[in-house]
Amino acid sequence: MFADRHDAGVRLAERLAGLVTDENVVVLGLPRGGVPVAFEVAQALGAPLDVIVVRKLGVPIQPELGFGAVGEGGVRVINPAVVRMAEVTHEEMASVEERERAEVLRRARRFRGDRAPVDLAGRTVIVVDDGIATGGTARAACQVARSRGALRVILAVPVGVPDTIASLREDADEVVCLETPAALWAIGTWYVDFTQTSDEQVVELLRRAAQPAAGGSAAGKRGVTESDPAEPAGEVLVEAGPVWLSGQLVVPEEAAGVVVFVHGSGSSRHSPRNRYVASVLNRAGLGTLLFDLLTVEEEYDRGNVFDIELLAGRLAQVTSWLSDQAQVAGLPVGYFGASTGAAAALWAAAEPGSRVAAVVSRGGRPDLAGPRLAAVGAATLLIVGSCDELVLELNQAAQERMACENRLEIVPDATHLFEEPGALESVADLARDWFTDHFSRTHVR
Repeated sequence: MFADRHDAGVRLAERLAGLVTDENVVVLGLPRGGVPVAFEVAQALGAPLDVIVVRKLGVPIQPELGFGAVGEGGVRVINPAVVRMAEVTHEEMASVEERERAEVLRRARRFRGDRAPVDLAGRTVIVVDDGIATGGTARAACQVARSRGALRVILAVPVGVPDTIASLREDADEVVCLETPAALWAIGTWYVDFTQTSDEQVVELLRRAAQPAAGGSAAGKRGVTESDPAEPAGEVLVEAGPVWLSGQLVVPEEAAGVVVFVHGSGSSRHSPRNRYVASVLNRAGLGTLLFDLLTVEEEYDRGNVFDIELLAGRLAQVTSWLSDQAQVAGLPVGYFGASTGAAAALWAAAEPGSRVAAVVSRGGRPDLAGPRLAAVGAATLLIVGSCDELVLELNQAAQERMACENRLEIVPDATHLFEEPGALESVADLARDWFTDHFSRTHVR
């Protein structure tokens, strides 16, 4: 049916051209095979291209059979029927998931390099693959896009299994599939040339897509703009003891303060949730610094991920570096911590002489800050989803141990990742108001 992935992408773009009428579009390819298809779609629509990395969770004794998938931003999709049928234990599930999450992180950095993920907040997102059989990775990809703030999610593929395509309409606002044969023995049988796509090809296609075309960039042709902080993100390198940590610093004109983001375990400065919150703070006139707490090599030692004292020490060093930067010198500083990052933020805020004015914890683990909680002087806002019951209990217990000004905000019907519609927006609004209010009470230059 299709000569190759290029042919499939061109034909898929023709179908999408009549359906996608708004200009704020982003195309995401599932690597590796989905990226060549997505490249043609992005070129035809004049839209930016990025990857969306997810990994299948394979049954240990039969890895080709997936019991779920994981993706960027902590998204996790599980198929209970396969788990029951294959009798996969909780221990086996955890082991497979840990391995695949590390692979998600590695691949995302391999494909993008130093480029940040394209901002999806408020946009129409087209998720593209070269075909769908079981649908696990496509389902996870749609949920990842949604969790990163996509306003509308369209799943687009050249060929797929009819029942699977129908079920995926629960995860995407619209599903476009050119061919749904009753008997689909393998995706490759629908291509004359189904040669495996290499990592190098994916990297090259992303590089080509990022280059401005003659007469302006593809994004410019459709009027697409990036998230709109007053100043573009500046890549920085911060020396923290024996290592250098990468970060992104955004400082709007006449900034009222600067917020340092402290990501959770398994995440990085590219955390889509933190980047979304940061964009909201930027629009409110607040500076932001997102940085990696650990180097790539350090992340492979799981002990580092939960070494709160180490992470808090890194945060203190980065904060000291920040205070020496001319564009933010004298501005009040706040911490926004997620998950284990919240514990590191509170630990650092409890250090003698800390000048942190305010702390916000998103789905945090303040209990991991231990005895340091009582010494925190910064005004602290704890934000937890109402359905995140265990973390909610831990936050309520931690709140009783805090002597500083503090408040607990519970986001209705939200789970730990705040992936429900409107949940992350609530987090961002609460954080913006908390920092704005407390920064205004602090003397600035």
